[in-house]
Amino acid sequence: MLESQAVIGDTDMLRAMQQDALRLAGKALDHFEAVDSTEIARFIKKEFDRCYGPGWQCIVGTDFGSFVTHHSGCFIYFGIGNLAILLFKGGAAPLQGGGDTAGQARRLTAVKAAAEA
Repeated sequence: MLESQAVIGDTDMLRAMQQDALRLAGKALDHFEAVDSTEIARFIKKEFDRCYGPGWQCIVGTDFGSFVTHHSGCFIYFGIGNLAILLFKGGAAPLQGGGDTAGQARRLTAVKAAAEA
């Protein structure tokens, strides 16, 4: 039930997909130690690839920065305890001088996990 402790920082996912992300993160934390962030990320990524198609990326840790381009509707950043989790489906970078209809860019810098929130 760790997913009930999740705090969503930013998302553009549909509610059902958000709930899947939180549920899978809770399940990963039940299976792996919180310090094993690579295995937690691998678990979440593989499950999202299986359920929602390939191309998902997952970053888990207590301190990281990011700037990612993602498919619209396929981004969530949340914290559980002292871990921050960034899950997104990668998208093509926008063309210079033009709009990007395939993806959006998000910046998260010097993320300090939800423990500080």
